[in-house]
Amino acid sequence: MNKNVNLKDFIEVMKEQLDAGKKVSFVPHGNSMRPMLRDGTDMIILKKPEGRLQLFDVALYYRRETDNYVVHRVASFQKDGSYVMLGDNNYQREYNIRDEDIIGVVTGFYRNGKMYSVHNLIYRLYNNVWFYSRPIRHLVLRVKTKIRSSK
Repeated sequence: MNKNVNLKDFIEVMKEQLDAGKKVSFVPHGNSMRPMLRDGTDMIILKKPEGRLQLFDVALYYRRETDNYVVHRVASFQKDGSYVMLGDNNYQREYNIRDEDIIGVVTGFYRNGKMYSVHNLIYRLYNNVWFYSRPIRHLVLRVKTKIRSSK
């Protein structure tokens, strides 16, 4: 049975399941992880992290400043060991995300009934192309915005 619930209402149950070694799935909302995840459509699968996250891992974490739960990608690491997180459709990085903020790490997602694993070669290729093309995409977006504003 699928039921729409607020993630904040579900988070404690989710943590219990993850701590018990089980996987949890839910449909995230928002556009920050487009094109990988579509708002309210794709379902992600989470597991409890086994040690530190790696570059490009996608995680659900708690952001204290906004009292919000967020699904974003590890973009880099700070010298103090904290993570720098970034949504695939964002340009603003989030700093000071610590291991204790991490709820779960994405192991795959469902789109149109088909499961995509994070270990899939095409998924890994997407990670690299999308992440490293970010400066070019950002430049194109800025030029488009300037052209629109000058009309």
